[in-house]
Amino acid sequence: MTLPVLYSLRNCPYAMRARLAIYASGQQVHLRDLVLSDKPAEMLLASPKGTVPVLITAENSVIDESLAVMLWAFTQSDPQDYLDASQPNALAEMLELISLFDNEFKGHLEKYRCSKRYHEPSLVADRGQCERYLGELESRLCKHQYLMSDNPSLADLALVPFIRQFGRVERQWYLQSAYPRLRQWLNAYLQSRMFSKVMTQYPMWLTSKEDIVFGNRVKLTAN
Repeated sequence: MTLPVLYSLRNCPYAMRARLAIYASGQQVHLRDLVLSDKPAEMLLASPKGTVPVLITAENSVIDESLAVMLWAFTQSDPQDYLDASQPNALAEMLELISLFDNEFKGHLEKYRCSKRYHEPSLVADRGQCERYLGELESRLCKHQYLMSDNPSLADLALVPFIRQFGRVERQWYLQSAYPRLRQWLNAYLQSRMFSKVMTQYPMWLTSKEDIVFGNRVKLTAN
């Protein structure tokens, strides 16, 4: 059987969430890890914009947006019901939350990271802009175990890599911040078998030319 091909970058949050969805959905792909300073010609031919993730399906369709890769994975199979298929408005609500973080929070997060890196005086203010969104997640997690309900969802997997990034900017501040439910939620993912598998370091594809089979075909259990 021909497997899809996924061009990925291990620490890119967009590629990370694509891998999370592929793993959680029980799909398998040929994983091609790369560095953005040396992009494979095959990837650029498929997606000239040159960003990851890029998924080439078994039917040779190209999907080069991380959220679209996630949705592709869960429409192939969704053994843990990450799309909450029984609820008619669930997916729309998930996508609304994801959009808020993709289109607003991510910009503030980048400013915050730059402020820390370059010792800018705007550090506290930039962190405060991010906190407006973290408060929303903390409120949700006070009501249920995951962001949308007591079950994990597409939204959880989509946001985990970016909250992980936030928590690494000022580690000590984060550990003492007023977001205990958010820390608990993130730690549960970071310590899970799924995250360990998703973050495994493989040889660079351009060096080895070895297609790593990534994913999980066995019946999944909750992490």
